[in-house]
Amino acid sequence: MTTVDQKKLEMSDAVLADKLREVGLRPTRQRMALADILLSQGKRHITAESLYSEATSQGVNVSLATIYNALHTFTAKGLLREISIDSNRSYFDTNTEEHHHFYFEKSGKLEDIEPDHVKLARVPDAPDGMSISRVDVVIRVDG
Repeated sequence: MTTVDQKKLEMSDAVLADKLREVGLRPTRQRMALADILLSQGKRHITAESLYSEATSQGVNVSLATIYNALHTFTAKGLLREISIDSNRSYFDTNTEEHHHFYFEKSGKLEDIEPDHVKLARVPDAPDGMSISRVDVVIRVDG
């Protein structure tokens, strides 16, 4: 992560509200607070539980169910990408551009891999009537 990514980006309430409206979401107080936490800190990976912890530590009155709903809504609207590690663990990525990930099994950390650093020799054809929307590669490492 670069220094720019680590610093809190200046994102005004007006910019956040516009970003939500652009994807068809009403900028409610809770959505604004969660969007600020998610989108004002550069590219990162977050779980529902860690977002809940951040939100409550910042005084945002929100339930874990609301966190899950917001994350899935933001993902459906293209503001986030969901990275499913297994049936019990998902991360939400603020970087929605095409890329892949290293998953460090011991620490639970995700790290971006540039898309040109992974070469796939062949991807099977999609089933009849379907099309491939994207290919996600997660490379698991011992770290």
